[in-house]
Amino acid sequence: MANLIEKAKNYTMNRRSFLGLTATAVAGGAAALTLPGCGLTKVAAPNNSLTTKEGKWVTVACWHNCGGRCLNKAYVVDGVVLRQKTDDTHSDSPDYPQQRGCLRGRSQRKQVFAVDRIKYPMKRKNWAPGGGRKELRGQDEWVRISWDEALSIVTSEMKRIRGKYGNNSLLVTGGPEISSIMSLAGGFTNHWGTTSWGTWRYGPAKFGMEEGFFETSINDRLDLRNSQLIVLWGANPAWSAMGSPTYNYWQAKNAGAKFIIVDPIYTDTAETLGDEWIPIRPATDHAMFLGMAHTLLKEDAPSTNPLIDWDFLHRCTVGFDADHMPQGADSKENLKDYILGTYDSIPKTAEWASEICGVDPERIKSLAREIAQTKRVALFTGWAPARTHNTDSWPQMFMAFGAMTGHMGESGRMTGVSCHYNSGNGGPVLVTPGPSGLPAVKNPVQDTLNDAEMWEAIVKGKFTAGYQKVKDINIQMIYHGYNAVLQTREAMTTGIEAHRKVEFVVSVGHFLTTNATYSDLVLPATTEWEKEGGFLTGNREILIFYTKATEPLHEAKDDVWIATEIGKRLGVDTAKAFPFGLKQQLFNQLAGAKVMKEDGSGMEPLVSITASDIAAWGVQGKPQQGRITLQEFQDKGIYQVPRQVGDKLGSIAYEDFRKDPAAHPLKTASGKLEIHCQALADLIHGNGWTEIKPIPSYNKVTEGYEDTFKDWQGKVKGDYPLQVIFPHYLRRSHSIFDNVRWLREAWPNPVYLSSKDAQERGLKSGDTVLITSRYGKTLRIAQVSERLLPGVVALPHGAWVEMDEKAGVDKAGADNILTGPVATGQGTSGWNSCIVQVEKWTGTALTADVTWKQRIIF
Repeated sequence: MANLIEKAKNYTMNRRSFLGLTATAVAGGAAALTLPGCGLTKVAAPNNSLTTKEGKWVTVACWHNCGGRCLNKAYVVDGVVLRQKTDDTHSDSPDYPQQRGCLRGRSQRKQVFAVDRIKYPMKRKNWAPGGGRKELRGQDEWVRISWDEALSIVTSEMKRIRGKYGNNSLLVTGGPEISSIMSLAGGFTNHWGTTSWGTWRYGPAKFGMEEGFFETSINDRLDLRNSQLIVLWGANPAWSAMGSPTYNYWQAKNAGAKFIIVDPIYTDTAETLGDEWIPIRPATDHAMFLGMAHTLLKEDAPSTNPLIDWDFLHRCTVGFDADHMPQGADSKENLKDYILGTYDSIPKTAEWASEICGVDPERIKSLAREIAQTKRVALFTGWAPARTHNTDSWPQMFMAFGAMTGHMGESGRMTGVSCHYNSGNGGPVLVTPGPSGLPAVKNPVQDTLNDAEMWEAIVKGKFTAGYQKVKDINIQMIYHGYNAVLQTREAMTTGIEAHRKVEFVVSVGHFLTTNATYSDLVLPATTEWEKEGGFLTGNREILIFYTKATEPLHEAKDDVWIATEIGKRLGVDTAKAFPFGLKQQLFNQLAGAKVMKEDGSGMEPLVSITASDIAAWGVQGKPQQGRITLQEFQDKGIYQVPRQVGDKLGSIAYEDFRKDPAAHPLKTASGKLEIHCQALADLIHGNGWTEIKPIPSYNKVTEGYEDTFKDWQGKVKGDYPLQVIFPHYLRRSHSIFDNVRWLREAWPNPVYLSSKDAQERGLKSGDTVLITSRYGKTLRIAQVSERLLPGVVALPHGAWVEMDEKAGVDKAGADNILTGPVATGQGTSGWNSCIVQVEKWTGTALTADVTWKQRIIF
């Protein structure tokens, strides 16, 4: 991996060569996926009878949660996909880019038509009502059963368990279809958490900055070209934000913007875009910002060296200094005095910050000056720095620094979250589908478990329900819908224990995932390629309309059918949840689709629908006039709003607010950005785990850098001296695609170690290493690299667990084996606050997991 740094110096990569790395994945016959540093994966030629028949290009779903959701086309002959391609619906240009897929989307057929699909309903051999031999979950054999038997088992166990323990003993982890039916049947215990967002999820609404997913706080992609300096904190769009974000950043770079990347890893984004990489320890960004803010306060001189935008602070914020506090607040609780150490006698200097974050104090100071002295700056962060325990004040500090420097609400100036489908392209959506028309069904059960303590709550029978409020809970059934909760939530070791404790576990899915592995019953579900169709969006300018590529494979059933059949057996009126079919739902979304008018004045219908269209679909509806015909939308599979510089569709976040805060107040108690925010402190207090101050004071991260020491003052390392982070990885979208062998060969899923840490432990690339935290152990093959800050280990997120039960060790590098049930603040899932030890494994060495036996049951 380190060699790529040298290669990058001599390699100019344009958009076509970059995306061309994955282009061979779309070819038919004996196509091969080729990527740098890996061999070819040969694919057997298709049946000759199919290659001689004429097929049809169909827009298919690329539906996984990567933030891209690009255009994916499949060439279908008799229900078999022979080839794939991506967007060729128009010529590519910076203003009007094609929506091109990545290697994951281009390998989608290797997932849909995989030999390891769950083909039939299955039950555990040693299952019996009440659980049977529950300790064999995860190890037992599987027995094929009929759908009738499977549905009978599910409903009889639901009835038995709710009759004995009550409806709140039934935990449903995902799936709107089964959730609606279970709500009609008396309800269920739900779960909640911050998942991807970290501490950006709930807090920012209190202090006035949008969290980057439902709402954005950054300008649109065309205005990004007006920025002179773009600083990315903990964001790696080249790996974690598919679609056009990296291309949009390139346009800003081509327009003259300088890029600075602040990250523990020299990422592919840093290699591609960065003019400078500043390595920083994980979960210490808050300290660095306090050090930068101290620099500005000490060096600012409004007449000779203006570094702070006092006009913006005074007009648009509350709580920065003693003279601009919210009504009723203690004037001493202002951020300025906290940074200067006026009352606690601890100035938050660059030197103070450097001890925590590892960045040289002079670089902290110079970066602060560069941001303050540059006219047009984009300050961006991903969610990753906030996926840490006890960092609920970090987003508020990020906002406060943006306010100090005034980089908000003007062209080329912005501060906010830049990730997922809003990465590098903020603003309200320009095209959107309509609602399905299905009624909302309220869950009568109020109990809900936080993700960070969900498994522990099942094991111990208690959960936190608020400040000084602990409630009893007795979960005895787990129903896993569409997601991978056991795999993707913290404390998997405890999660496995929880799954072996309850009386019944059922999973609906496509593969023998971690959820399914530890279940009693597995129900095969259709993929999006086997459904009527649906809609996807990967940025504010596009709407993808995908349709069915093939009939349901094997005995797979769609989620609505499964939920409805369960509902019938439970005796509920399923029409209250599903009063009409899937085709009507799809048509309702088409008829309700809206697109922004060219003058930006409002939304109008997207799709023209005729009476003959309605008759052909066999649905209820009314003719309407829109921008494109229904047939055109279906044939192209995408509508993309044309953009050009100077159009009326751009977006400058907070522009009206900056000009006149009184006339355009924010949705905060004061109507302003709240650097002192009592509502945020009250939110954290009310959740019942931790406490914060109303200002963004520094809080030590739970299981962060400081906790790698047993003696912080003496700098004596403890039993877990390394910080491990879990970056998103191109082999997977979270945990999905991990079983695709093409991707396993291309991206082998090592653990990345710095050269210094490897040398100290006598390790080299290719060694099998044991990674140990206080919560679990996992094995991986080491990849030694100069790309990591010493003291930091990078284990890619999402590998499917492969437990060696005798050794008590996972062999696959499943990240959540290492995390624990730590709930703080907003109930934050703190994946990037975990500490470990790494050592050479003395047992049998791992082989590359592309060689591992696939999970084929029948």
